Amino acid sequence: MPRLIRMPVKPNEQSIRSVSLEIKSGSITLPILKLLNGDTGFVAQQLQDKIRRAPDFFRNAPVVIDLGELPDDAEVDFRDLIDVLHDHHLIPVGARGGSLKLQTAARDAKLAIFPEHKPETAAGTASEPAATKTPSTSPRAPAKPSSGSKLIEQPVRSGQRIYASGADLIVLSQVSPGAEVMADGNIHIYGSLRGRALAGVQGNLDARIFCADLQAELIAIGGHYKISENLDESMRGKPVQIYLRDNSLIIENL
Repeated sequence: MPRLIRMPVKPNEQSIRSVSLEIKSGSITLPILKLLNGDTGFVAQQLQDKIRRAPDFFRNAPVVIDLGELPDDAEVDFRDLIDVLHDHHLIPVGARGGSLKLQTAARDAKLAIFPEHKPETAAGTASEPAATKTPSTSPRAPAKPSSGSKLIEQPVRSGQRIYASGADLIVLSQVSPGAEVMADGNIHIYGSLRGRALAGVQGNLDARIFCADLQAELIAIGGHYKISENLDESMRGKPVQIYLRDNSLIIENL
């Protein structure tokens, strides 16, 4: 009787070549929670008030905790803080700034440590004293041109999110309810703004929003925002520009 010999099975060539994952670098804009007090009880109270004004905007949003305003000897219970954020449907993904002690505590709580954001400074040497500026209540000058612009010719539909990194954003059509447009610079919308528009998202307080028909769910410049319920009814449905003055959003007819 012939003897049965089992031959080794060669691995499928396609299975060898298949790739399960790729790791690539990318840029994602995340909301920043600037911590001014280490008391999580106070944080919970004030967070509840802010989220109540725009619940859909913050729901399930990933956030980075900014520790830069806290003193070096501040104590923060990060696990308690994380629980507070989760209770308000926020997802803390990391922290930045602050003392080495705070960063170590954040890392022990399984938070990533992000590099600290440093705004650009005006040209000059450290030894030169800054020029004294006279306070002014006049509107800010239009933002300096960003490095180019991003042009969107089609309507921005519900659920879409458009971001112009390091640039202005120009939308030639409408921004639908549930859609979100963001830019490091200015935002120009030549149709109806029915969704959310966030200009100066990296902290540019001179950024502006221009739209042909204001019906927004939310507008924001440099982290200062207004939701639909807080908009001046006399400005609805009209062409407007939006800018910051004394840390308040100003809406004016065009």
